[in-house]
Amino acid sequence: MKQTNGVNKNKTQNGLLCFDEESLNGIIKTEPITDVYDVEHTPFARGKFAAVRKLVHKVTGVAYAGKFIRKRRRSMDQRDEILHEVAVLRLCDDSHRIVRLVEVYETSTEMALVLELAAGGELQRVVDVQDGLEEMEAVTVMRQVLEALVFLHDHNIAHLDLKPQNMLLTRDYPDTDIILCDFGISRVIQDGIEVREILGTPDYVAPEVLSYEPISLSTDIWSVGVLAYVLLTGYSPFAGSNKQETFCNISQCALTFPDELFSGVSSSAIHFIQSTLVVDPRCRLTALECLSHPWMSGATIREVPFTITECLPCCSKCGPACQHQPSVAVTPDNRAMIC
Repeated sequence: MKQTNGVNKNKTQNGLLCFDEESLNGIIKTEPITDVYDVEHTPFARGKFAAVRKLVHKVTGVAYAGKFIRKRRRSMDQRDEILHEVAVLRLCDDSHRIVRLVEVYETSTEMALVLELAAGGELQRVVDVQDGLEEMEAVTVMRQVLEALVFLHDHNIAHLDLKPQNMLLTRDYPDTDIILCDFGISRVIQDGIEVREILGTPDYVAPEVLSYEPISLSTDIWSVGVLAYVLLTGYSPFAGSNKQETFCNISQCALTFPDELFSGVSSSAIHFIQSTLVVDPRCRLTALECLSHPWMSGATIREVPFTITECLPCCSKCGPACQHQPSVAVTPDNRAMIC
């Protein structure tokens, strides 16, 4: 993984980045943030441990988003986790698809990340209002999300919370760009260090997370497949009546494409979803392969018959007992087609 801006791998924490002391002292500001910015009292976004407020610079008049994060959660110190998010954002300075970090303030109880303000709000709002997107709109959104993800994965960073709430619009939809935000549970994937944590949002979490298997960059790709399904239909592919049922559907990959949701959706889009929602993470497309998928160019994929002798590399272990019944289309390397 490339290391810049004083950022290092933290050998004592699974998957976390840290700063050397000199760099950290140059990043953190301890003066009151209210000396520099007018801070709106009412947050425009809120999570369990953070609130996002609009900031206006007192000299320039430029508006920003301030993410205020509590340093202690359930009596545990979370400063290292917050600094990890800061480090990830610092590493992503060169990507126009990832929210830009401006500066960081710290008090005895919280840290405040000053971020670029995305005037269009969250993508989730658009999905809710429109009950899903038109297919070509979904392609445009997915392409930009994947550009961000390719950048992250090139740095061995797994986001682990890909969902429309963490995708921001730079302007009002549809004349907008998408930028990715919220790296609070992201992790660095390092050779020889296994990261096993229950992380993510129930509808988007991958099977290996639920089974407490090692997290990998491919864990994000499962979420990519769920995201594509949600953007096209307005519905989650695995949602149950409760969290336990949802997790069961995910573990069993209970994936369907009902006519009432997919009658007007191309086979290329369905193939893209099938190529990412694969239980075995080794058999999912990579972020770069997703970006190169024909659906991303608006192309369609011809449906072809499929026999046991043509079964995927990831399914070859099944041998003659293979019960896979895919409706499948050929990808360049014949990988990651759902079984």
